Amino acid sequence: MKIQSRLSLFRTADGRNHVVTFALVSSLFLLWGFCNGMIDVMDKHFQNELHLNLAQSAWVQFAHYLGYFLMALPAGWLAMKLGYRGGIISGLLMVALGGLWFIPATHIAQFWAFLLGVCFIAAGLTFLETVANPYTTVLGAPEYGPTRINLAQSCNGIGWLLGPIAGSLFFYSTDATGQSTGAETLWIPYAAVAVVVIVLAVVFAKAPMPDIKAADVYQPAAGGADGQASASGHGQRRGFSLLLLWLNLAVLSLAIGMIATAIATIFSDNLFTPVLVWTTLAMLVILSATVFIRSARRLRGDSIWSHPHFSSSTLAQFFYMAAQAGIFAYFINYMTREAPVTISDATASTLASVGFGCFLVGRVTGAALVKKYSAHTVLGVYGAANILCCAVVMLRAGWVSTIAVFASYFFMSIMFPTIFALGIFGLGDRSKRAASFLVMAIMGGAIVPKLMGHIADRTSVSLSFIVPLLCFGVVAAYGFAWKNLVGAPVVADSDPR
Repeated sequence: MKIQSRLSLFRTADGRNHVVTFALVSSLFLLWGFCNGMIDVMDKHFQNELHLNLAQSAWVQFAHYLGYFLMALPAGWLAMKLGYRGGIISGLLMVALGGLWFIPATHIAQFWAFLLGVCFIAAGLTFLETVANPYTTVLGAPEYGPTRINLAQSCNGIGWLLGPIAGSLFFYSTDATGQSTGAETLWIPYAAVAVVVIVLAVVFAKAPMPDIKAADVYQPAAGGADGQASASGHGQRRGFSLLLLWLNLAVLSLAIGMIATAIATIFSDNLFTPVLVWTTLAMLVILSATVFIRSARRLRGDSIWSHPHFSSSTLAQFFYMAAQAGIFAYFINYMTREAPVTISDATASTLASVGFGCFLVGRVTGAALVKKYSAHTVLGVYGAANILCCAVVMLRAGWVSTIAVFASYFFMSIMFPTIFALGIFGLGDRSKRAASFLVMAIMGGAIVPKLMGHIADRTSVSLSFIVPLLCFGVVAAYGFAWKNLVGAPVVADSDPR
């Protein structure tokens, strides 16, 4: 029975085994984990080199997640047009261009040049995540989709582990006299990434990548213009779907307003800045209301937004990424400021790899757990555990609080892939479009680092953990409520493990 279970993990209903394809796609997870792992080390590097405070240095995370936000929907559209192979190759080529840009950026030696490179690489990674995440869920038996995506994301954990090590070597390098040479060598790991992804693009052009059609367990509603949207046909369920749609639009407006505010601060502090911000926000309110009314009229059973388990997954993903980005961004600052002993920036960067080691262990063990237990239950429990971890950090209890920071890495590990798998569950071919919105939700990571930075600048890094604590509350609620959100008839057929 155990052997049969392992085979079904990568074997589809037609009897084909896709373990080789799965392994190849998993290499992409390592790639973007490595790139993401270097981001937080770069953040501290710019604090030192440019004398930035925590809120200012958060521009690095902002540029990174802005790339995801801007390219998510275009990536989803191209993935539907080009298929899995075309989407992956497009993403790899964009990452290569972004990596090569760091060579001239080093000579320009301006903050904006590096931020542009970060944003462009993130845009390429958006293509990879939009395609690779849902693709792993169809490379075997449907009920093991969360297990496969967590296994693939374990490779992402390895990348997260290696990224800070590379960043520490090149961003904090010194010459024979002890002077920092990080500004001159920062381009090296990114140029190496460019070479690797060009090779991968050639490999994917030749590799077998079947375009597997996922099963759609929902039956489109037979109703007409009256907008009976829910798969079960209940009006109460439709009303809840409309509420979730409105919440998504509110969060989207918040994200775009954040972008407008951030861009406005580039200009001098005159009347132009507040006028631009408030005008933009007013336009967003009008746009959101218009979209809501139009969407409410068209909300039918074949719309991805008619399924509460998806429309709430985008909210859960937004707040999870917000919490993750905040904790990752200020890990080094926490260690150098709040740890019970004195720790240097370079040592803290190495400790970041230990944190990502906890993250990797959590991914591997989590993949086993979601195969044995319901994925949504594990997600809820891990979310609650992270609420506790953040509360302990805020207590400033010495080594206990420091250990709690590492524990938060462990419990965060399964959240992104599990929310992703639960969100696209049962959507069939619509999962590619759904994936683009879940990737867009990564924009949450651009907001919390700046908010945590403001709190940390005025109080302490420990107290700033109140923000991810609240975010994990949303994740825990989604996990525990998922079975009711997805609908009992669906769960009875194939509850994801």
